Amino acid sequence: MYKNVLQSIDNIAIWPVISFVIFFVFFLCLLWWVFTVDKTMIRKMSEMPLESTDRNATPPETLVS
Repeated sequence: MYKNVLQSIDNIAIWPVISFVIFFVFFLCLLWWVFTVDKTMIRKMSEMPLESTDRNATPPETLVS
């Protein structure tokens, strides 16, 4: 049933090509970004979850019971 519905749509074969091109361009852009990004920014972003900037926050070791 679905096969007949999809075959009745004009130019249906172009959509898989368009989606592949979009994915491939996104992948290439992401690959380019990975190799050109500043390594200090990556290091800073990776350390962000470990930093505590809120001075009024309860330290995690006091939350464990």
